Amino acid sequence: MSTSSRYPFTAIVGQDDLRLALLLNAVSPAVGGVLVRGEKGTAKSTAVRALAALLPPVRTVEGCRFSCDPAAPDPGCPDGPHPVDGPGGERPARMVELPVGASEDRLVGALDIERALAEGVKAFEPGLLADAHRGILYVDEVNLLHDHLIDLLLDAAAMGASYVEREGVSVRHAARFLLVGTMNPEEGELRPQLLDRFGLTVEVAASREPDQRVEVVRRRLAFEDGPAAFAGRWAGEEAELRERVAAARALLPQVRLGDGALRRIAAVCAAFEVDGMRGDLVMARTATALAAWAGRTGVAVEDVRRAALLALPHRRRRNPFDAPGLDEEKLDEVLRDAAADDPEDEPPTPPGGQAPEEPDGGGDDGPGPDGGGGGRPDPGDGAGDGAGGLPPQRTEDSGAPAPEDAPEALTGAEPGDSGGGTPRPASAEQQAVAAGEPFRTRVLSVPGLGAGAAGRRSRARTERGRTTGATRPEGALTTLHLTATVRAAAPHQRARGRSGRGLVVRRDDLRQATREGREGNLVLFVVDASGSMAARRRMGAVKGAVLSLLLDAYQRRDKVGLVTFRGRAAEVALPPTSSVDAAAARLQSLPTGGRTPLAAGLLKAHDVLRVERLRDATRRPLLVVVTDGRATGGPEPVALAARAARLHAAEATASVVVDCETGPVRLGLAGELARELRGTAATLDELRADALTGLVKDVTDHHRARRAA
Repeated sequence: MSTSSRYPFTAIVGQDDLRLALLLNAVSPAVGGVLVRGEKGTAKSTAVRALAALLPPVRTVEGCRFSCDPAAPDPGCPDGPHPVDGPGGERPARMVELPVGASEDRLVGALDIERALAEGVKAFEPGLLADAHRGILYVDEVNLLHDHLIDLLLDAAAMGASYVEREGVSVRHAARFLLVGTMNPEEGELRPQLLDRFGLTVEVAASREPDQRVEVVRRRLAFEDGPAAFAGRWAGEEAELRERVAAARALLPQVRLGDGALRRIAAVCAAFEVDGMRGDLVMARTATALAAWAGRTGVAVEDVRRAALLALPHRRRRNPFDAPGLDEEKLDEVLRDAAADDPEDEPPTPPGGQAPEEPDGGGDDGPGPDGGGGGRPDPGDGAGDGAGGLPPQRTEDSGAPAPEDAPEALTGAEPGDSGGGTPRPASAEQQAVAAGEPFRTRVLSVPGLGAGAAGRRSRARTERGRTTGATRPEGALTTLHLTATVRAAAPHQRARGRSGRGLVVRRDDLRQATREGREGNLVLFVVDASGSMAARRRMGAVKGAVLSLLLDAYQRRDKVGLVTFRGRAAEVALPPTSSVDAAAARLQSLPTGGRTPLAAGLLKAHDVLRVERLRDATRRPLLVVVTDGRATGGPEPVALAARAARLHAAEATASVVVDCETGPVRLGLAGELARELRGTAATLDELRADALTGLVKDVTDHHRARRAA
């Protein structure tokens, strides 16, 4: 992308935290990158792409495909060895984008296996990690990246190098890059291992101020009408910001991180129970970069505070349902206590003895509310001083549905009674109850061998896992089965004129290894929220069980959906998504009351699965019905529910019925429903991982018997 067609960084309106975090990484790449979380349409990608223009140019060895530095070339470079201080050139810093659907070979590079076996030549085509070396690696929708690509990113980020190995033939090259990812939390969360690799995290949201929104639209339309002319109008501000980044980089080695600042950093990380030491290191590097950006040679208390707000929120999550964030009142209290124990040193003087200009992240004081991304904030807009004050925390709406105007009467009998008596009139719809304590659940899996997206739930043919056989490759060879390849080539050696010890291998001899691993599934929850489920406060335990299953789905990389039924009908509370925490939020706000339209819930689930099969035929579903098995309302509700269940059975949908019936007398209705579904039933207690019953074995046995029949 040319500079003239890229939206200028200084023209971005608002988003102070985002711009500051990106600039700090430009000043000190050791900070470790940025994760940008936020709703769609908030200039996340625009800001990241604009950052590359602010980075200083990169000196590279002439002709090196791996961007080696002439002053310190990589001794293991595949294009080397290079002489120290050899001929070199200069190029702009790169911003390399990693597509969500990229292959492993596209990321790490491809090794020509045929030439390696036949000629002993390491013919290597570099991948995106090589292109991103000494630049920016940008991953849009990083939370949707496949697991095996995340593993490769983790390895490269940890070691600063990329390794490509194929059957004992290996290539290594340097891969040090600034990792920047953007994500919409509504589409799913990020694995904790990768989350911790991002130095800083920023939450972004669209402004609710009309004037600021008007300025955003005005500038965007002007850019689309003439990108080159628009970029030219901001060229001066871009040049000034680029010079400031360079000056801060030059000042960075002179910044002193005193013992007082280090103690405050340690006190903050300890007070917020941050795991490991990476948080302390990132805070220290961020505080140092903040001081350099402000033109100071010493780290102040405000630098430590600001660094904590950028570096710690995503490191405090204990499970996927915890929202990232930091209690600012507690942070201030910890900093005050640390200052009392260790009085602050004398404030450092900036170079030249003058007070530094307040850092503003670039931009002008033009007509926009913030002067194009760097001017003075409007009074009361929540922006702080030069170190970058935080805007007020955005409070999300709970999303709880409004109560119905005319709630249904509760008609289910109390758990433990004879079950078939006269319906009792009941009160209006009950409010949502809190979920019980989550627990570790048993593994629910789909029988058979699938071929869906990589995950951790059910058996499937995958690119990673144990080798189970070999086949002719369709397209590019990705995983060589060496033994099968040798067997295929051996009978033809005399005809090919083999002489000497080498094996003559041709492309037709190559065999692709077939592997078996685990896949992620679509786990569709169908939850009974009728009045009978609210009796004796069962709904709290039910929500706790579903919450536990959602946590398990997050860990196993599943998609989840939520269908609820009560009153007169069923509704899709959450369409299938990778955002497990969104499902948990909908579950927490779920009210109860009314009749039990079980058939409607099963039919709605059937519609959801039908649509999802059209979207992704390889992702196999697992239906989890959470109910006591009662069906009320309408003519012949039990027979209608049985017919709806048989629709799922006819399509061989793997299913589990979580039996929520309690009390000394039980009707066994959930068990009958499981038989109609040709699935299995489990009580709430049997879902626990320490339960004595073999739930997974039951599920598998049911489906084996069904296939045999």
